[in-house]
Amino acid sequence: MEQLEQAGTPQATIVLRLAYAGGQYSGFAEQPQTGVRTVAGELRSALETFLRREVELTCAGRTDAGVHALSQYVSFSARDEELDITARRWLRAMDALLPRSIAVQEVFHAPEGFSARFDALARTYVYRIADRPNRPVLTRDRVWWLRYPLDDAAMARAAACLVGEHDFKSFCKASSAEGKPTCRNVMSVGFERGCELGEDVLSFTITGNAFLHSMVRTIVGTLVEVGSHRRDESWVAEALAACDRAAAGPTAPADGLVFAGVAYPDGLLTPLSI
Repeated sequence: MEQLEQAGTPQATIVLRLAYAGGQYSGFAEQPQTGVRTVAGELRSALETFLRREVELTCAGRTDAGVHALSQYVSFSARDEELDITARRWLRAMDALLPRSIAVQEVFHAPEGFSARFDALARTYVYRIADRPNRPVLTRDRVWWLRYPLDDAAMARAAACLVGEHDFKSFCKASSAEGKPTCRNVMSVGFERGCELGEDVLSFTITGNAFLHSMVRTIVGTLVEVGSHRRDESWVAEALAACDRAAAGPTAPADGLVFAGVAYPDGLLTPLSI
């Protein structure tokens, strides 16, 4: 079997904007267990086949099992000759080598040392809910279906307390918070009703500098408690202040969550034209 060439001295960085349907993957990050299918594992395998060398990936944010993405950014060090590969060739190669549930959307060049994770200024997630008695069909794998209507105005008012820099320990997986900083800066939150593929959806959008493990899904599960009138609006602020996972609501299913975007400093990424 052909040996992969060891990576040489990096000259610059290649950045891919990736989209994927996460339903069949155990999250983005590769796992130590054998036989576990991940987005990063599929991407690394495709890149190493294409470039014929080992590749080490850095992502903008690790998504959990079942979470989808429209704009996941992944960076890796490049050699001089790899910077001559055109965007069209990149897209065709990745289309041939990646499964249908993963697709490269754009290709960028960045300076040596660029990190898709550490150079990110903000990340945006969107969570979609179908709050109606009739079952969604075309969006069924992209929404959390609740058979009753939600009070999205109450949810929006309750969510306002999340904006700003806070300790979000109440809204992350308890085991992942042990001995780690849990303060994050949420820049904006909002709800919007719309129609996708002919089906009504309620979308919750949240932007922050970074997010904790299951943070967005726990926030959504907590807000749904308010939207269903099982909890008062003030309860969300009380849960935030408690810094205790037991104080917040349930974790919403992964199906409805999409990693929607990443913001980087202007001029840092140079897009390759098709």
